[in-house]
Amino acid sequence: MDAPVAISPDDVLAQPTRARLFALLGELRRPAGTVELAERLGLHPNGVRIHLERMAQAGLVERAQVRHQRGRPPDAWTIAADAQPGGSPPRAYQDLGRWLARALRGRSRGLRSIEETGRQIGRELAPEGAVDDQAFEASLTALGFQPIAKARNDDGVTFCLRNCPYRDAVRENQSAICGLHKGITRGLLDVLVPEAKLSAFVPHDPDTAGCLVELRGLGTPAK
Repeated sequence: MDAPVAISPDDVLAQPTRARLFALLGELRRPAGTVELAERLGLHPNGVRIHLERMAQAGLVERAQVRHQRGRPPDAWTIAADAQPGGSPPRAYQDLGRWLARALRGRSRGLRSIEETGRQIGRELAPEGAVDDQAFEASLTALGFQPIAKARNDDGVTFCLRNCPYRDAVRENQSAICGLHKGITRGLLDVLVPEAKLSAFVPHDPDTAGCLVELRGLGTPAK
């Protein structure tokens, strides 16, 4: 997601290290441990941990609820689903502009072509080393959609996207923007949850959000 355009001195992200940590978690699009984050930024883990705890108090990050997986640190952090960097819901227009330019580069500019380009982008965005629906949800969070699991059953899950980071652009051309987003969603699934089927993708008004993403074929639901 884009960094806030303007940050108040009272904003938690006005502190440069915290801003770098928030940006790094957004780039990784997966839970990351304190030690890994510290190593990537060339800082001491103790100081990074203090910054992360301050960001957690502000509702920007949270301790990741991850299943026990080999190599996954127990103190993993991720961007909070309700994070509002700079005090506003996330926006992602810089990424969107670059993706749209790529989608419209070829001769075929139909919605099917846009969605297919989005699918390629989604595969590229998928974080490495994470393969489950939790990683999919974390990726949607990092992209600024503020997802929440609305319903789960033995075969799948329905996510409600509580924010549209592309809302201004959607008002101009909803079919193209939502087509690109649908493709990105499919691409993320191709890598993170290859057994899943996107059984429903229901766009809503971008100002009120609430778009629905329904997955099937997951098997046993997450605990």
